[in-house]
Amino acid sequence: ILLQGGDVQALADDGASILFEAAGGGNPDCIGLLLEYGGSGNVPNKAGLLPIHKAAYEGHYLALKYLIPVTSQTAIQKSGLSPVHSAADGQNSQCLELLIENGFDVNAVLAELISNSYDDERKTALYFAVSNNDILCTEILLKAGANPNKDPLNCLLVAVRAGNHEIVRLLLSHGANVNCYFMLVNDTHFPSAIQYALNDEVMLRLLLNHGYHVEMCFDCMHQDIFGNSFVWSTPEEEILPGWTSSVIKDNPFCDFIAVPWLKHLAGKVVRVFIDYMDYVPLCTKIKFVLETQKEWTEIRQILDNPRPLKHLCRLKIRKLLGLRRLQKLSSMKKFPLPPVLKNYILFKEYDLYGKGIHLE
Repeated sequence: ILLQGGDVQALADDGASILFEAAGGGNPDCIGLLLEYGGSGNVPNKAGLLPIHKAAYEGHYLALKYLIPVTSQTAIQKSGLSPVHSAADGQNSQCLELLIENGFDVNAVLAELISNSYDDERKTALYFAVSNNDILCTEILLKAGANPNKDPLNCLLVAVRAGNHEIVRLLLSHGANVNCYFMLVNDTHFPSAIQYALNDEVMLRLLLNHGYHVEMCFDCMHQDIFGNSFVWSTPEEEILPGWTSSVIKDNPFCDFIAVPWLKHLAGKVVRVFIDYMDYVPLCTKIKFVLETQKEWTEIRQILDNPRPLKHLCRLKIRKLLGLRRLQKLSSMKKFPLPPVLKNYILFKEYDLYGKGIHLE
């Protein structure tokens, strides 16, 4: 057809070029021939997608190899999304690795118009991988330097809500903010992740081991069991991550866990929380809920006695080290302490997920 004068630049009704359709088919010989006869990788369809996006999404590795060198960065920028997004969305790890090897930015973000077309306003390729529960693509992106904290709805919250322990572990070990808040709808006084893990002790301890700010779950405006009142700082005194001064911090953990459909979990959850704290300031409201549950006797016994000195030292050391060091195992390996002490500082005795998959 091409030899008889067929137009290699012809477009379909949806604006798709012949090369775009060939990219969807994935035949590298066909793509090579079209390029030889003047086909362009820089012609978008009406949706703004280029042949390189189509090949990456469909997982056509050889086709993608042809299209990478003939697609301009200007055309990709005009399209509003990177082929890295397409490969992650299509769950194609080989294509993702090929794009990374060729210098594509794993932290490229969707154009605002495209991002706003999603209810969650996602921006990054990592978000696509995490929302697809794609462990391999998530790991590839993180190892290549993807930032897990760039989306309005943090990738960590997506993974915790999906109950994907391995993706949560990967995100946390690559610097995901365990104390993030849901930026779009921010109605809790405590960091958001814990509310999706209340019925999953493995997930709960995964978050707590990586530095979840558990003290915020006991910060409320009710009196404690000794009659002392708690008073929140004003927005001018303290702006929490994810909060603005216009947000009303109206939902403390004690109110959240005391609702009829959650209060049966309160004893189990608070008992886990205690393992990560020194002084536990129970308010009258949460105490009322706890007193009806089987864990109350053990909780009360712990609260009535001083915490072990080694535990208090662990908490102090963790605070001095900071979250970044604690989350990055590589820096902890360099820390000049015996393995037994390092494991104790990292709460390894409570790492239920790590024990399950035999992590060191």
